[in-house]
Amino acid sequence: MANANLLYANFNQDYSCVSVGTRKGYSITNCEPFGRVYTMNNGARGIVEMLFCTSLLALVGVADVLGSSPRKLQIVNTKRQTMICELLFPSSILAVKMNRRALVVVLETEIYIYDISNMRLLHVIETTANPEAICALSPNVEASYLAYPSQVPSPNSPLSAYPGSDTAAASSAATPQSNGDVTIFSTTSLTTANIIPSAHKSPLSIVQISQNGSLLATASVKGTVIRVWSVPKAEKLYQFRRGSREARIYSIAFNSVGSLMAVSSANETVHLFKLGRGQDAPKAASEATPVSQTGSNESHGGPLEGGYEAKKGSSSGVSSSLRRKSMQLSKTLTHSVGGYLPNTVTEMWDPSRDFAWLRLPSSPLGVRSIVGLSGTMPQIMVVSSEGYFYAYSIDLEKGGECALMKQFSLLESGDESSSVSITD
Repeated sequence: MANANLLYANFNQDYSCVSVGTRKGYSITNCEPFGRVYTMNNGARGIVEMLFCTSLLALVGVADVLGSSPRKLQIVNTKRQTMICELLFPSSILAVKMNRRALVVVLETEIYIYDISNMRLLHVIETTANPEAICALSPNVEASYLAYPSQVPSPNSPLSAYPGSDTAAASSAATPQSNGDVTIFSTTSLTTANIIPSAHKSPLSIVQISQNGSLLATASVKGTVIRVWSVPKAEKLYQFRRGSREARIYSIAFNSVGSLMAVSSANETVHLFKLGRGQDAPKAASEATPVSQTGSNESHGGPLEGGYEAKKGSSSGVSSSLRRKSMQLSKTLTHSVGGYLPNTVTEMWDPSRDFAWLRLPSSPLGVRSIVGLSGTMPQIMVVSSEGYFYAYSIDLEKGGECALMKQFSLLESGDESSSVSITD
């Protein structure tokens, strides 16, 4: 079960820190090396968002605490311990997203976009009902795109009738609720950049944009399939199957170069997928298959995904060889019969599954988790709603189950003596 004192926890944009909100206040913890770097006990915080590793924080209160409001956004400077500004909204703030150019505030039916340098309101997007605050902002200001569930346009409606355009407000009353469509919105030009119609057949549950702003991951409420799209062209690049049983996906994280993707779900597992060789590699075609499907993810030494150094030698044993042959056979079957079968059937043949995974230790049902990928070493970081921080090592050659390296409490004093080291 979740810890009653923990109201909020999230990684910053590059997964170097974790921000935590509790009924007493908020704190900032460094991930590598792990350690508390800032604490302020001045009232309950339901949202605590960082701007990378800077001293700029966005804070939101909670509804059930006297003197705290979920409608008020506070921007503070922790280094100077000053309040930069306060903003009051017409309804509860459900999410706050930031990059070095824009600050995005998500309400249930509206998205507010501000210039973060002077907190000037730039644009308001009218959206369909979005109580789960499904929204993602690119951390990269050179590709500053926003993704969110879009409303389904009426027949023959032009692209400009989607939310975020000048005609969106006029047409919103006549458009039905979204059922898996995604809008990609430019926070630079303040216009709709693209639409992904029917990204999923079921309603969306999560969207996430990679750190360089070139990739968008989406999943539906079923949580069985994760799709990765190019931004802003909205071409489908990869399709992965998390599992056959439905499970709510809680978070998605890309590594710094967009070659690895981690996914956490309600079944207390985290899955890791390989997307390719990173941002310097040629872009995949619209229907490209992931690296893990083709079996081309063997290491030949030298740098690997995320700048991690590979060990020399090959890891192709009997089991890995059989696995590659099995995947190649499945790919052949898919290509030979896929053209004659509906999409729902051909997806069943798709063997694009994780190459590495982990299960949280002693996690009862109902524990939520968020994931991050280290920018300096092959490592998955997990924060659970119980208030724990976990670090797992990734074997980029062999894959398989990730090894738990260290475990810490985010709700302790920050003294590393409270940590539990699993390995030397």
